[in-house]
Amino acid sequence: MLIWINGAFGAGKTHTAFELQRRLAGAHVADPELIGFAMHRMLPSPARGDFQDLPAWRSAVVETLQRAEAAHHGVTLVPMTIVDDAYFDEIIGGLRSRGVDVRHYALTASPETLLRRLSTRIAFVRSGLRRETWAVQQIPRCVAALAQDRYATHVATDGRTTDEVVEWIAGDTGLTLARPRLSRARFQLRRLRVGLQHLR
Repeated sequence: MLIWINGAFGAGKTHTAFELQRRLAGAHVADPELIGFAMHRMLPSPARGDFQDLPAWRSAVVETLQRAEAAHHGVTLVPMTIVDDAYFDEIIGGLRSRGVDVRHYALTASPETLLRRLSTRIAFVRSGLRRETWAVQQIPRCVAALAQDRYATHVATDGRTTDEVVEWIAGDTGLTLARPRLSRARFQLRRLRVGLQHLR
């Protein structure tokens, strides 16, 4: 089974995926952004737009995730924002047409909640530290797109903890969580560690 965790920036995709990985025996996180970053490194600066616009990225994601799923006996977790209808159909549909059991979840939140979450997130770039201004600019587009039925199953995250979201997804997929919740202090430390590992 492959669980695709979609959502606007700030919806909690990465933390949900890694907490699911911790609590599910044998789960594996596969991040399609890594393929995009590798492609960007191989391209000159003028050619580095949104890597999702690269047909090579989309085909590589389908191919790589199919291979990951075939080689892995546990659950594959994919935290990735996709809000372009054609790209969504190409990737999710492409995986399903290859026989991959894809369970898609879109984490939803109000623009106010997303803005509040993003305001605490800082990314490292060559010029130093900056706020996630690009991610903030994507909020209206992402919220509007993900509200469509095409992007179901929707999981509301306003007022929900990561534990509650994780447990809801596990219950919906019929998976048994092998490990309990962390204490509040340990959860915050883990959350910080995961966040630092994914600063872009």
